[in-house]
Amino acid sequence: MTGKFSLGPVDVEVPPEEQFARFLQGKGKRFTPQRRLVVEMVFSHHDHFDAEELLEHLSELIAQRRVSRPTVYRTLSELVEAGMLRSMNLGGRSVYEHAYGYPRHDHLYCQRCGRLFEFHSERLDQLREAVAREHEFQVTGHRLMITGVCRHCRDEE
Repeated sequence: MTGKFSLGPVDVEVPPEEQFARFLQGKGKRFTPQRRLVVEMVFSHHDHFDAEELLEHLSELIAQRRVSRPTVYRTLSELVEAGMLRSMNLGGRSVYEHAYGYPRHDHLYCQRCGRLFEFHSERLDQLREAVAREHEFQVTGHRLMITGVCRHCRDEE
């Protein structure tokens, strides 16, 4: 999605691998080479993905026994616990997105093709704050998912 509502590039001070290693250390866990491979793949590019898609990308490493399926699932869960990934339920599947370093944003979800479009709107933030003030509510976050049908799917009809 391009335009004034799109998210720009993200820059972080601490690489994801180092941030995750710190989290694990705080939990008394080791940052194993297997976990490193999973984290590197997850943060190699910014896409929404589910566990099966990640496993497909890691299939060669799984075949070589350099990483196991249980390690992939466990690492995804730990990345969510660490606040580095967010999990959403879309169409009966868990879909993950990067949270580490990414600004708060919302989504448009095409119910036909399953594509997610990220956007951020200052006007939406202002509305959220106004509604919260009206109800004397302290906002700690929000998640907005607008569902519908994207232009591409409508054009195919």
